[in-house]
Amino acid sequence: MSHRDAIARHLRASARLTFGNTASRIYLGLVVAVAVFVAVDTLFVSHDDASFAGVWLFFLAAPTVFAFLLGSSMAGADAGGPAWFVHLALVVSVLVQACALGLFSRLVRGPHRGRSAHPQGV
Repeated sequence: MSHRDAIARHLRASARLTFGNTASRIYLGLVVAVAVFVAVDTLFVSHDDASFAGVWLFFLAAPTVFAFLLGSSMAGADAGGPAWFVHLALVVSVLVQACALGLFSRLVRGPHRGRSAHPQGV
């Protein structure tokens, strides 16, 4: 097996953990729904005061997004760093948590889903 095949196999396994189970899909769907809500609220709704709609994205991405933001502030960035870093931290945090949900659901479900405990019928 070549090095390229091994990398491709690991990427497929990571993608299955992140996107290929019900728990991760529900979490990612919830994140997308909240992101659409935040975008609509930001672009089309006028507010007399500040809107806290974007806070919901941080709640869904917590606690990993706060680790990224803490790391950036420890590196010297002001208020979490530039906007591109905050957006990247949100995306990476959501993907890390979706993968963690996939790992947890696989742990709960067991490694041999659908297989019989006694394949020979004993």
